[in-house]
Amino acid sequence: MNKEVLLNYFYRNKGKILGLIIGLVFSILTLTIGLFKTVFIVICTVLGYYIGNKIDNNEDVIELLQRIMPNEWK
Repeated sequence: MNKEVLLNYFYRNKGKILGLIIGLVFSILTLTIGLFKTVFIVICTVLGYYIGNKIDNNEDVIELLQRIMPNEWK
């Protein structure tokens, strides 16, 4: 199969392929380590992505953390 044809197929169907990979990884993690541990990993990953996105956009992460943390922690 031609490399250009394969790359073109991936670009046209990147949402389907990404969804397939995410579903496969989630199901393997669920079967091997359990549902709650898998959900915890997903939550930590999403939170890390969110904070990393804030850093990449030069937004103030400290201000975000101060809004989230209770007043006793400030």
